Amino acid sequence: MDELQETRRRIRELMQYAVPEKHMAQAQDLLVIFREDRLSLTVLDEFYRCLPEGQDDWVKELRLVARKAGIFLLAAVTSLDAYLYLISSEGIEFHGSMQEGYLDKDLLCFFEFSSSEQFCQQAQHLEDLPFYEPIQTDFATCPSCHAATGEEHELGCPVEVCPWCGGQLIHCECRFAQLDLEELATEQDLIRFEELLQQKGRLVYTPEQRPTFADEGPGIEIQ
Repeated sequence: MDELQETRRRIRELMQYAVPEKHMAQAQDLLVIFREDRLSLTVLDEFYRCLPEGQDDWVKELRLVARKAGIFLLAAVTSLDAYLYLISSEGIEFHGSMQEGYLDKDLLCFFEFSSSEQFCQQAQHLEDLPFYEPIQTDFATCPSCHAATGEEHELGCPVEVCPWCGGQLIHCECRFAQLDLEELATEQDLIRFEELLQQKGRLVYTPEQRPTFADEGPGIEIQ
């Protein structure tokens, strides 16, 4: 059983203890919608394992509060409240009830909210936030590193295009030619290469780069 299958199995099992019977079909429908989306499955898994209010509840929808550089601030909207989760390919953090309208200063700055008041105002109008879309169907998002259209890829992303030759950056020979090395063996080599990339001008993500067979994670997997 692969990782996503195991996560879905665990979520279904947890839902049996958390979701009222009359809402089970709707909760399961949401799981089907996000069945191949690693980020949303992580949010659902975290919610049903921890149940923020400590009582029966279920996730009705996921809303996108903010995103930047492959990091998402999602609201899990439930029958009782809406809960904030900071999620990326590196992990997940719970940030409390959105109705409280609180986000710490570092995150306000990172997501470029002008003030806590601006965030509070946004939190009060949850219905105006866009629905979170599965990465597989969201062509505005890199399917591997989750960069948005116009953002730089995470270094090492298999979708990033080489600015020197136009090939796949992690597979072309340009990194060795630019550094005059046979291999990148140290962290300093990577730092130097990233500096050269910036000087040349990194190619940001665009939907045209998106391979139809890209999978999330560190590599590309042909299904």
